[in-house]
Amino acid sequence: MSVQAEPLSTAPAGAVAGLTLGTPTGAFTLLEKDGVLTGARWGGAVLDDETPLLTEAAHQVEAYFDGRLEVFDLPLRIEASRAQQMACAAMLAIPMGETRTYGQLAAELKVSAQAMGQLCGNNPIPLIVPCHRVLGASGLGGFSAPEGVETKVWLLKHERAGGLLI
Repeated sequence: MSVQAEPLSTAPAGAVAGLTLGTPTGAFTLLEKDGVLTGARWGGAVLDDETPLLTEAAHQVEAYFDGRLEVFDLPLRIEASRAQQMACAAMLAIPMGETRTYGQLAAELKVSAQAMGQLCGNNPIPLIVPCHRVLGASGLGGFSAPEGVETKVWLLKHERAGGLLI
């Protein structure tokens, strides 16, 4: 997955475009600004902007849920603090089907496990930046989707990391 790549949009500079799709885990909205993906979220208002980037991102999300895609290849920009950017980079490095603990990532980033949990919870591009692959030392931890941990479990099982949950 590329971070800070060439823009794929002709939308006016600074404009935010969004596209909502139906997924097995509920409505999921992708957000684009200046030709890069800057956000994603479950639920919320339905948006129907069609830009080349959002169309490609929607195809990749659909391929992920269909089991045909393991690695997203989209231009991203994490519009957040340096710590959030570093946490997102660490999450992006976790391969599909694998998990890490908040403590493991915290040690890499030299922050507390609690801080790492907050950084995961504030992930501006969930699913694409796989915060669902980060678990507590003795449990699942939280998850920001409307169905919470149930969505996290669904995603981990979908990625064949479900054996880790038993």
